[in-house]
Amino acid sequence: MSPAECPMNPAEFATLAEAERGLWWFRGMERILFELLDPLAASRAISSVMEAGSGTGHMAGILQKRYGWRMFPAELAWEGVSRTARGGGIWPVQGDIAACPFREGAFDAVVSLDVLVHFPRGEEVRALTEFARIVRPGGLLVIRVSALDVLRSRHSIFTHERQRFTRRRLIDAARASGFEVQRCTYANSFLMPVALARFRVWEPLMSRPPASGTTLVPKWLDRLLYVPLAIESFLISKGVNLPAGQSLILIGTRK
Repeated sequence: MSPAECPMNPAEFATLAEAERGLWWFRGMERILFELLDPLAASRAISSVMEAGSGTGHMAGILQKRYGWRMFPAELAWEGVSRTARGGGIWPVQGDIAACPFREGAFDAVVSLDVLVHFPRGEEVRALTEFARIVRPGGLLVIRVSALDVLRSRHSIFTHERQRFTRRRLIDAARASGFEVQRCTYANSFLMPVALARFRVWEPLMSRPPASGTTLVPKWLDRLLYVPLAIESFLISKGVNLPAGQSLILIGTRK
């Protein structure tokens, strides 16, 4: 796959560059992710980390600052690589995450957020197998993906999302690729009724063309939508695995 064949719609990068620094969804999902990562970062020797499918490099910068990891954000699209900060513990790479330009066992961890959904169904194994190759034995895998086909939306089509996952299918794919699954939970769960009404009723009625769903919203609405994710982050920090949701987060280790 060449850089010209970027699996995500290149038009989304400009929207992401603004939204991921303030939109409720990004703030809330970061909070949930940190509840999972903080104990692991404290208990494991993690130095070098590849972020597979790093987009604008925003998350690589956050992880570097929070944990002091040496981050290697890998992104296929130049639209993302060109927005990624360089230096200060961050070394961006343009490349295909299903054919990583790194040696075997090069990293202590691999993080991949909302990327596997851009592979055609079944081909996500190509990327997961590469993750298993480049992370050392016992190394960490952190995956987040969109969940449940019934939640596919105009945004899904706009961003060229090719599949969504169930918990069982994501776990099976990780295990088949050489990882032991430590935890897998749904997230963004409490807003599912709102999402179902919007995606299965409102959007079909309006018949509008595909469009980005990551645009900023009024501050009062942003604060309101953030609250359910903040509650979920507390529950997940206490060991609760949510039974359904719009996203899935998997933590695994290399066998």
